[in-house]
Amino acid sequence: MIEGEKVNLKLLGNNKEDLKIISAHLQDSIVTVKDIVFLQQNRTFIMIVNRFMWEDVERGVFRANKRIRCAVKFEEVVKVESKNINQKNKNKVLEYLAMECNLIQDSTYKIKIFFSGDSIITMIVEIIDVVLHDLGKPWNVKHIPKHKI
Repeated sequence: MIEGEKVNLKLLGNNKEDLKIISAHLQDSIVTVKDIVFLQQNRTFIMIVNRFMWEDVERGVFRANKRIRCAVKFEEVVKVESKNINQKNKNKVLEYLAMECNLIQDSTYKIKIFFSGDSIITMIVEIIDVVLHDLGKPWNVKHIPKHKI
């Protein structure tokens, strides 16, 4: 590896604690409706997001703020519902806020993904099996996402 070269992030999630870490890395990601898909026959849910690279800001690695394309894949998904997301508006941009996971039966979990504007995706999954994987090279962005407290 060349010094200063960055290896793309790849995280695997198999429990609620892992999901908290993945959720933190997804904070302030942006995704368009067209980049969200539920492959029902495969029981797979995928989002391709533009992830803000908070890990670089926190480490002070780069002077420039960066985003990177990132795939987030959930396996063993039984059902997906959405609230306040018009699926016909394919170019609508959603801003990722957080993810929560709750056991709802002995072997079934409800995972909720929260976006700004009270938009929510809810998945029912049989096991927690999530992969976050950066794709390609990051690019510079002008602004760090800011939140009103």
